[in-house]
Amino acid sequence: MVGALHVHEFISLDGVIDTPTWTAPYGFDPRMGEAVAAVTAPCRGILLGRLTYEMFEQGWSNRTVEDDPGAPFFNDTTKYVVSKTLAEPTWRNTEVLGGYDPEAVRSLKARVDGDLYVSGSGTLVRALLADGLVDALHLFTYPTARGSGPRLFTEEIAPGTLTLVASEAYDNGVVYLHYRRVDAPAAGGSGAHGSQR
Repeated sequence: MVGALHVHEFISLDGVIDTPTWTAPYGFDPRMGEAVAAVTAPCRGILLGRLTYEMFEQGWSNRTVEDDPGAPFFNDTTKYVVSKTLAEPTWRNTEVLGGYDPEAVRSLKARVDGDLYVSGSGTLVRALLADGLVDALHLFTYPTARGSGPRLFTEEIAPGTLTLVASEAYDNGVVYLHYRRVDAPAAGGSGAHGSQR
């Protein structure tokens, strides 16, 4: 059975998904952590572009579960990196896939025993969206407009319809939106927090 590919992004009201340093003033509501944990629960692989991979390695590789409950997932789960230039990764459990190839991603979805998690990796995510490879979007939507910056959806991505699976508003003003592609397979963790998530 082919697993689902989950994309998780921090996004502004006007669709910008650049490095989210601008989220800092809002803090991180504990329920946001619960939502991320629900997204990652069925995932047995992490798919990343090189820049996000390097940022994640810096942020996660030396953390333990005592530092952050999410540390075991990011350190112990195999990271699959889409990169033509990453030759000798230093973060354990890393496999370099080479340059972006939609067929390689389809193959990866078929061979990983579970779902795949993608975070950040804007260039990669836009390519995955354009090729119809994203099954679920998990968006933490912040009450701010950036004006400029790289956006999640661009003209290269064909128009389409998504189904809202769950949503939740947090006290810091952030809204979590979980969308599924209309024709996507049911994801293993989609019902973990009920229809109000």
